[in-house]
Amino acid sequence: MRVKKIGIVSLSSGVLGEDFVAHEVKIGIERLNEYGIEVEFLPNSKKGIEFIKNSPEARAKDLIKAFKDDSIDMILCAIGGDDTYRLLPYLFENNELEKIAKQKIFLGFSDTTMNHFMLNKVGIKTFYGQAFLPDICELSNEMLPYSEHFFEELINNGRIKEIYPSDVWYNEREDFSEKSIGISMEEHQNRGFELLRGNAKFEGQILGGCLETIFDIFDTPRYEDTVYLCQKYSLFPSLNEWENKILLLETSEERPKPELFRKMILKLQEYGIFDVISGLIIGKPQNEEYYNEYKQILLDEIKNQDLSIVYNINVGHSTPRCIIPFGVDAKVDVEKQIIEFKE
Repeated sequence: MRVKKIGIVSLSSGVLGEDFVAHEVKIGIERLNEYGIEVEFLPNSKKGIEFIKNSPEARAKDLIKAFKDDSIDMILCAIGGDDTYRLLPYLFENNELEKIAKQKIFLGFSDTTMNHFMLNKVGIKTFYGQAFLPDICELSNEMLPYSEHFFEELINNGRIKEIYPSDVWYNEREDFSEKSIGISMEEHQNRGFELLRGNAKFEGQILGGCLETIFDIFDTPRYEDTVYLCQKYSLFPSLNEWENKILLLETSEERPKPELFRKMILKLQEYGIFDVISGLIIGKPQNEEYYNEYKQILLDEIKNQDLSIVYNINVGHSTPRCIIPFGVDAKVDVEKQIIEFKE
């Protein structure tokens, strides 16, 4: 399936509509047009930070409209944020999402983890790992080659066949102004997928996302109603539903301190998830900050000694990024340094 039209949504932060990203948006539209792709910004997606923050119902309407519109082949999230959980009542109170849900490509990461869980609830297979502003609008002269490879595979084939480690990783950009157009990021040699424990080969369907966003479902200082709403609409799958799945976890640009990382892993340990999944895959920490500390915490706190844990996947908040399909059978093979996906 070749993607002909992309609908861009702001389901979390409304930064897409602010003047200070206009130069990035222009780059992104031009790149998508070069692929022969028509771009539609859903009606509320460019209304700015304040409107989007105060209007979760408008965000939900955009997502529903994008699913209803048969001309849109792919729904692409503008960026992450921190409150997309607020869409829950507008998507689930009267089964609004279930009524219109159909299989089409949905791509986003970070706070969009919540939307992946929402779509998982209604049986939609989604794709995790890239978004419009961070990836398509990359300020270098071209998209980063590793990120571009997976994005092109997705728009040309509607699927991802396999992922493998990137040869390099980049220091995150600190300046996103027009002055940075055409300026490359500092790159470093990457190490491959690291097996921390367990079998080098395992399989299952992958689900998961940003660790801090997942932690918000259980416990959060951010918003007082997050835990309540996520529980009310049973957003996080039950232990039965997690059986034999592979959990993906990656950490955000906030680069959580080891104490917080430990607290978040312990919360999942307490839930019992590490006793039922078939394997755990962990994204590379941004800028490799706390790289070894996180590894040690995983080994210290996950009590299931038989659980396969694979570290240093190039996905989520560490640049560059692959794309991981959720809800399709995956085979992890650390010896071959690949994760393969079946149709």
